[in-house]
Amino acid sequence: MHSFHYENGALHCEGVNLNTLADEQGTPLYVYSKATIVDHYRRLAAGMSELDCQICYATKANSNLSVLNLLAKEGAGFDVVSGGEIFRVEKAGGAPGKCTFAGVGKTRAEIELGLEKGIYSFNAESEAEVAFINQVAGELGKVAPIALRVNPNVDAKTHKYISTGKSENKFGIDFEVIEKAYERAAALPNVKIRGLQMHIGSQLTSVKPFVEAVEKVRPFVEALKEKYNIEFFSIGGGIGIVYEDTLASGSDSWWEAQEEKPLTIEEYASQLVPLLKPLGLKIILEPGRFMVGNAGVLITEVLYEKRGSAKTFKIIDAAMNDLIRPALYEGHHDIARLKEPTGEDNEIVDIVGPVCESGDFFAQNRELPGLDAGDRIALLSAGAYGFVMASNYNSRPLPAEILVDGEQAHVIRRRQTMDDLVAGEVIV
Repeated sequence: MHSFHYENGALHCEGVNLNTLADEQGTPLYVYSKATIVDHYRRLAAGMSELDCQICYATKANSNLSVLNLLAKEGAGFDVVSGGEIFRVEKAGGAPGKCTFAGVGKTRAEIELGLEKGIYSFNAESEAEVAFINQVAGELGKVAPIALRVNPNVDAKTHKYISTGKSENKFGIDFEVIEKAYERAAALPNVKIRGLQMHIGSQLTSVKPFVEAVEKVRPFVEALKEKYNIEFFSIGGGIGIVYEDTLASGSDSWWEAQEEKPLTIEEYASQLVPLLKPLGLKIILEPGRFMVGNAGVLITEVLYEKRGSAKTFKIIDAAMNDLIRPALYEGHHDIARLKEPTGEDNEIVDIVGPVCESGDFFAQNRELPGLDAGDRIALLSAGAYGFVMASNYNSRPLPAEILVDGEQAHVIRRRQTMDDLVAGEVIV
């Protein structure tokens, strides 16, 4: 579910009128629903409850301290990919001992930090990395807990920029050589083999690739348990969300708006739990987008209309620096007018931002309700890989972030000021 709906002709997040919120806070403005995030966590936890399952939220999806704190209170661990994310998790009240540390390029400082904080496992992506973790741990007089990330060469059928489980991707160790890699790791004195990890890609809308990957890797997991007494098997994240037709007028649930149903937790669990339960291991999930994607919107205001011979452009005050997904990998975001449309004034338009790049667009040749200067819209499904990928390109201050809890709207990151843009810079 999500908590965005029309009420009395105005788009609301839970009990908060988004137009009123934009009057108070300005635009562009990120808004997140606490109820949606909590609901998604609890539904996934319930679906996997037959297993000894630890959900490690993928911090990179949305790393605001309030979001991390909310999930930590629900019992989440965290999948981190940098020293900065370890810092954030701890600041937010998360436990480093429930963190898995992924990423292909961990530095000495990051490995030292992970060891100092006592993270649960380094998910190593290459044998060179394992050797370096062993070296750093030895110099510190410690033993580093590790899992190797296997690349099962399974095609997740997702966008090439978010595919991670094929042999051509930079992630993980090829399935054909993973056994020998474990043998060599086991001989190192300052690492302890704790588990096996895989992650085949993001935004998967079918359970089939998950099943294929687990079935392919499961015999090897059984062998690792027998030989090295591993504790866990991480099957990664990647559960897709709905990006299209996300808002049905008069409904508080996007599921009711779908003609073709997306992957549900019920289907995901019913297919995977029977495969994983016989292993008798801790199962780690690393969802990010699923937790927060549909929990957030980016509110923006129409500045101008530009009618040309080929197209009609609606120019808004949000830009690719605020939400880069459409420019980076053609990500789709539904667009909803904050004032409920009548459906009688639709037109084909491009929604574009003010940044000086042709790639600065949010919709092209899309049929949308009529929009005039001063109207506000919400770019839906913007809770994941939205603010975390934002930048100050064109010297544009970053937007504020809001967390809605019922009828309360809390500022969880203030809007950047012009002074913030140059903080840390000096003139020589």
